[in-house]
Amino acid sequence: MAKFSPLMALPIVVFASFVGLAVTGMYRDDPEALPSAREGQPAPAVVLTEFVGKELFDDANLRDGEVKLVNYWASWCAPCRVEHPSLEALAQEGIKIYGVNYKDQQGNAASFLQELGDPYAAIGRDEKGRMALDWGVYGVPETYVVDGSGKIVLRFAGPITERVIETTLRPALDKARGN
Repeated sequence: MAKFSPLMALPIVVFASFVGLAVTGMYRDDPEALPSAREGQPAPAVVLTEFVGKELFDDANLRDGEVKLVNYWASWCAPCRVEHPSLEALAQEGIKIYGVNYKDQQGNAASFLQELGDPYAAIGRDEKGRMALDWGVYGVPETYVVDGSGKIVLRFAGPITERVIETTLRPALDKARGN
């Protein structure tokens, strides 16, 4: 008769661990969502350089008493091009959108806005990506819903589409307004 060794149980324990992780992952609310440590927290300070020819987005805009979106974008970002018509539509509805041009060339970014339109109430450049790091940005595009006191209500990673507007942004905007 073979003597039992604790090493014989190792494959069973490893397999059971993988099964447990898989089951846990299946019951998450949104498997595509990236968590944000900033939700429910005051937004970090706005530290941007001027976007020539545009009103500068600054910290006062963030805490002006109005609900707004903060959108990180770049001209080299294909999903940013995809989401742009949705941002234009939101701006036409009267939703203030503040733009953060992320690690981009000024001329390329200006051409992007000239071609597609400018939905931003004000804009600034995050040339080195330092502000993005403070905000917890994974990549562009990323959009934040910010309440009037400057608290982050929602972080959405990826392009804003009509579906995202209806299922994610509008409820967060209502929450930010206190509705």
